[in-house]
Amino acid sequence: MADVVDSATRSRMMASIRSTDTRPELAVRSALHRRGYRFRVHVSSLPGRPDIVLPKWRAVVFVHGCFWHGHDGCRFFRLPQTRAVFWERKIAANRERDVRQVASLKLAGWRVVTIWECAVRRDTAATCVAVEQFLLTPRADELIVGETDLVVDQMGS
Repeated sequence: MADVVDSATRSRMMASIRSTDTRPELAVRSALHRRGYRFRVHVSSLPGRPDIVLPKWRAVVFVHGCFWHGHDGCRFFRLPQTRAVFWERKIAANRERDVRQVASLKLAGWRVVTIWECAVRRDTAATCVAVEQFLLTPRADELIVGETDLVVDQMGS
């Protein structure tokens, strides 16, 4: 299937997609701040340059876009029909990179929260409550919050 816009328009559209300070990320940051959490953003010294770093809790938060990070089972993730091989490779590489970054952070003693865009769209407040409960659970080292999943991984499992 051919693209519905010319290449110059598509290039302009793709260039306008932000990698930081996205709408879901800003919503999570705002909600956490309102709940009294203080944090740093985009700390480049940590693997993956996490979106939110909560040093007091030794925790990091990634806010993943469902399309860009390939959220399986999500209504917001569908591979494009145009240049399908390119997009399959790109999203697979993004997923592999995410796994490596989480492993590096956990190895360094950080607790990792991954929040999917769909969870923020559905209910930002409930997403932040899940993050807060995770922070208050000392043995948990990973949390994944999405429309189709809520997974807490305990240390040593």
